[in-house]
Order: sequence, then structure tokens, then C-alpha cells
Amino acid sequence: MFRTAAAIVFLSLAATGWAQTPNPKVLIKTNQGDITVELDAAKAPKSVENFVAYVKAGQYDGTIFHRVIDNFMIQGGGYTTELVPKGGERGPIQNEATNGLSNLRGTLAMARTMDPHSATSQFFINVVDNKSLDHVSTADGRTWGYAVFGKVISGMEVVDKIKVMPTNMFSPEFQNLPRPYVVIEKATLVEEPATKPAQ
Repeated sequence: MFRTAAAIVFLSLAATGWAQTPNPKVLIKTNQGDITVELDAAKAPKSVENFVAYVKAGQYDGTIFHRVIDNFMIQGGGYTTELVPKGGERGPIQNEATNGLSNLRGTLAMARTMDPHSATSQFFINVVDNKSLDHVSTADGRTWGYAVFGKVISGMEVVDKIKVMPTNMFSPEFQNLPRPYVVIEKATLVEEPATKPAQ
């Protein structure tokens, strides 16, 4: 009886859109190993929607981690192995650094320029706690941070392998370029994002 009642309650909640659904997960296959990330759709909906759209479009396939700094982060998603820019067609998104998520070790965040609302396809993975990258509000203004939108749930050992790879200064634009290249061979959704219930 209790089991039947519980099932009825669950179905009722699902029908009204209140059932709990998992966050999307993405498998990032690199030539150094696999990294799986879980995205926080509740706290960073714009960033997650943007990242998932790029994953589905194949944006990250064949791109590299072009900026690798031990004791800081590894950044990628915007350049091919020929160091040619790739992506950004969706345009910049609103910075979600006010969502309360902190740039802690293993978290995934949007890369951007000095313009706080300029993030497109590039992202980075924090390899240490980088709380200095978090959003800060002060009495006389606001310091925009870098929006965290997910975390590594598998393959942190691969991230740690990448972070200590030798780098060189190829050009002013590529000052921390790993050699050999760290290639993202393919990024795929391993768990679809939750869909909104029909109204």
C-alpha cells in the first residue's frame, strides 16, 4: 500500500514538473585520457545551455587545451590543432558568476575577455582552489568573476596529468601552449539535460 501510494505521489510530481531530474553530463575524450563533467543546470542555466549546444554541434571535437598553467587551470575549447580559432558562432552569453558557485579545484568555468559578458565557447578547469576568480560585490561597485557551471566527476587524474605537461611561448596569444598538443578528440553528452515538462 505504501509503495503504491509513493508511486502515485511520484507520478503526480512528475506530471507537474517537480520530479527530480539529473544534471547533464559530458564526456570529454582527450589524447591524454577521459574527463567526465557534470553541469549545474539549476545554478548556471545560460552557461549550461550554451555549453551543451556547443557539445551537440561538435564545437569541441578536434580542439586543444591551449593554455595550461600548473597551480592555476587548464583552458580550451576555442582553437584547433592548427591554432585556428573555432567557435563563438552563438555569440557571447550573460555572466552567471553571481550564482554562488566557487572556482574550486575540479570545477568547470567559462573563459572570457576583460568584458564580463564575453564568454562564448572557451572554458577552463580549475586545478587548485581559485577563489580569487569568484564574483565579488563591494559597496562602491562590482567585480565580475568567472562563472562556474559544472565540475569534474571522473578523470581528475587526467586533468592533473595535463596541468604539469611542458609548455612554451609560441606567440603572445599562446604563452602557455602544451607540446605535444592536448587534443579534445570528442565531447559527447552521456546524460541528456532535463527537459521542461509540457505546459
